[in-house]
Amino acid sequence: MLLTGFEPFAGDATNASGDAVEVVAREWDGPERLVAAILPVEFRRARDTLVRLLVEYTPEIVIATGLAGGRADITPERIAINLMDARIPDNAGFQPTDEQSMAGSPAAYFSTLPVKAIAAAIAEAGIPASLSHSAGTFVCNHTMFAALDLLDPESQRGGFIHVPYANENAPEGQPSLPLADIARALRIAVRTALDTEVDDSYVSGTIF
Repeated sequence: MLLTGFEPFAGDATNASGDAVEVVAREWDGPERLVAAILPVEFRRARDTLVRLLVEYTPEIVIATGLAGGRADITPERIAINLMDARIPDNAGFQPTDEQSMAGSPAAYFSTLPVKAIAAAIAEAGIPASLSHSAGTFVCNHTMFAALDLLDPESQRGGFIHVPYANENAPEGQPSLPLADIARALRIAVRTALDTEVDDSYVSGTIF
């Protein structure tokens, strides 16, 4: 099992995804091996780091996580698109526009995690959660797309979860959750992914 978060970016001092992943790794007591890693917020290095981790550990399940400042819920992502269109530069100063994440690959990949079951389990634990149908066009989407492009669909599953700001360091006026709740949500996501072969089926679509 591979669980990743991201380093801070866009001038922030912290990143709730990376902080929460570190909490999960520190407190993990499940029977399965959990490998945790913090990825750079850089298009090129994020993929390269992910490749190295996949080769080294060959995880059966990959859950990448990232910060979605402005969202109030924990949001498992349903789809990643083959597009880099960065509103801001990444941490290396790279700002691609209208470029493919992976040349020659499909236009999009659906998550192979049980995303509806994950969202439902987190919500049932009293933590705001909902399914997202857009992972954006920045490094988070790029990482999700790269993971799904690299994983063996016959033996590996993967996807992405966005998290809000943590209360402890959220910008004023932005929605947030306690870091402990974000970490608890990720633990639930990991457990649900490990234990669920067939995803739930319920209405989660949007009009726009």
